[in-house]
Amino acid sequence: MTLTADGAVAAQATVTAGVRSWKAPIALAVFTVLYALLMLAAPRGGETSFRISTEADALQLPVATAPVGATVWVVFALLAALTLGAAILVRQYRQTPLWLIAAYILLAIVGFLTWAGAGATIPVAGLLAGAVALAIPLIYGALAGVIGERVGVVNIAIEGQLLAGAFSAAVVATLTGQPLLGLVAAMVAGMLVAFVLAAFAIKYVVDQVIVGVVLNVLVAGFTSFLFSQVLQPNQATLNNPPRFDRIPIPILSEIPVLGPVLFRQTIIVYLMYIAVALVWFAMFRTRWGLRLRAVGEHPQAADTVGINVNATRFWNVLLAGAIAGLGGTVFTIGNGIAFNKEMTAGAGFIALAAVIFGQWDPIKATLAALLFGFASSLQNTLSVIGSPVPSEFMLMLPYVVTIFVVAGVVGRSRAPAADGQPYIKG
Repeated sequence: MTLTADGAVAAQATVTAGVRSWKAPIALAVFTVLYALLMLAAPRGGETSFRISTEADALQLPVATAPVGATVWVVFALLAALTLGAAILVRQYRQTPLWLIAAYILLAIVGFLTWAGAGATIPVAGLLAGAVALAIPLIYGALAGVIGERVGVVNIAIEGQLLAGAFSAAVVATLTGQPLLGLVAAMVAGMLVAFVLAAFAIKYVVDQVIVGVVLNVLVAGFTSFLFSQVLQPNQATLNNPPRFDRIPIPILSEIPVLGPVLFRQTIIVYLMYIAVALVWFAMFRTRWGLRLRAVGEHPQAADTVGINVNATRFWNVLLAGAIAGLGGTVFTIGNGIAFNKEMTAGAGFIALAAVIFGQWDPIKATLAALLFGFASSLQNTLSVIGSPVPSEFMLMLPYVVTIFVVAGVVGRSRAPAADGQPYIKG
């Protein structure tokens, strides 16, 4: 049974050789040109300082400074070289490697930060800590999306599951005074939204995208109604959630840069680390993961070897909903913030973009979510230091990055073969 299912997955995963995809080199070329035009249109001088350590770090690193003019043009030369390298690889019928894309993004960030922060000091640790904080719901949502799509169900309803989780966590934690019970309530709320998605998409064979969109609108409308009619008039008793305290991990939390960013966090963040590792391990190293991937790639073959396709899809969609609901707690009890209307602000859709950018892999999707979180944190940091970048552009930045990586940088990317396709036994 295992060999047959595995063979089905491997057969479906075969990529046709000898096909060129110029998406990545073209996208890199476009953004390299835009980078150069920005530097030419608004040249800046002086130096930019990067403060790496925080006051709580046991080891204090010196502030690094970079001359703006020289740095931005050195970065431009490196970006152009990476773009040329990507074009040469595609010309040789080879795919643009992930490390090249990562190096390009890192260099572009360094160049842009140096230019935008001229004459100011950029708190690197604070910027990265903000990126992690803003990426947490995206990571939970991306994990839910990876599980759903790997098993063959397009989970457009991640936005609704995050919102339902945020609402339930705020109310239950306020009523009980226990944020841990809020976590449980959020997971149950996410599962309820996922249950509706699974019932209509799997049992009644309704178009999965339509069901997901309807659920997002339904949850947004329902929670907004309850907020206006119930929570707002009774905010002190129903919408005043406690927050989780930060739990610094001894020794690790004192490491410069990484310590404050990764190891001075709340239980929600530590659960996220565990969730990413468990989902990756289970998906690629266990029988559960093999069956899940077989159902998403070739449900007929999986059915032939005795796997109940629709039951496998149903229970995994519920699991994905629980994970997404847990991610919604970040918006309320994760930060001690009262629930508000549509406070997820499209995070579920950015999580879906992370799934695509991450090529339906839990680790890669997590890295993509961190990139989107970094874009949002960068927006906040540049506003604080008084960057000349227009505020309207800063508000657009996370979404511009999303379009950039999904539309141009991903290159050739293949979803699971049966993704979005209902299975009718017969």
